[in-house]
Amino acid sequence: MNWDDTRIFLAVARHGQLLAAARALGVNHATVARRLSALEADLKVKLVDRRTTGSALTEAGERFLATAERVEAEMLGARTEIGGADVAVSGTVRIGAPDGFGVAFLAPRLGELADRHPELTLQLVPVPRAVSLSRREADIAITVERPDHGRLVAKKLVDYTLGLYASKAYLEREGHPETPQDLKHHALVGYVEDLVYSAALAYADEIDRSFQPRFEIASALGQTEAVRSGAGIGILHAFIARNHEELVPVLVGQVIDRSYWLVLHESSRDLRRVRVVADFIAEQVARDRATFT
Repeated sequence: MNWDDTRIFLAVARHGQLLAAARALGVNHATVARRLSALEADLKVKLVDRRTTGSALTEAGERFLATAERVEAEMLGARTEIGGADVAVSGTVRIGAPDGFGVAFLAPRLGELADRHPELTLQLVPVPRAVSLSRREADIAITVERPDHGRLVAKKLVDYTLGLYASKAYLEREGHPETPQDLKHHALVGYVEDLVYSAALAYADEIDRSFQPRFEIASALGQTEAVRSGAGIGILHAFIARNHEELVPVLVGQVIDRSYWLVLHESSRDLRRVRVVADFIAEQVARDRATFT
């Protein structure tokens, strides 16, 4: 079995399209199709259903994916151990994170890590959706729920809270709500419901089932800026809101508890560059844990 053919298969499995896999690998579409066919002929089994809308793994393909990823992990590990790769902590590590944690907390701290390891390239991707580690969209993911499937390794980073906030100017103009039911008489800022990618991020009902924002923003930082401007009352991350003196807590007893998790793919957790970045994130959160409470 040719490893290059297996590498092609992994790219197709992760990107869901032969064309997308070809682009990621820097080869043409015909090469991907030919090498994939060669692998299927070698194994004497169909691995991928090729469709006009993309591609899907067959049952045999799903089984082979697990094997191929184990082989990939072994080869990466051998490269590190025998070839000396990553000794100087070099290469690229991509971190996918919700924009609240990624931009407000992590971005100001990553410069310290870059200074420690000049040959390391850090990519921070604050995304309003879940990233796929199995498809290699990122090397490290920060999530708001512990993953319950896939070959992933998760570690709880920290608990955090969200609560209702408004600007001083808004409250002077519109008054303070006394109960959650009073919120229906106020302008509310919230998330775009059909773009919420995790049940843990659909938290408005925990404040009040009638919470109906008229200004919806698919970004935690965008919601914060809207509330700061006086657009209305919003459910904000406390560790972000408390950095802005113009923001005032509203209905202080209404608190929402959530957690951040650090997630790695099993095949890359032993790569030194990935481990160094993951350890740095965990250390920064532990050092500044009081920020989140």
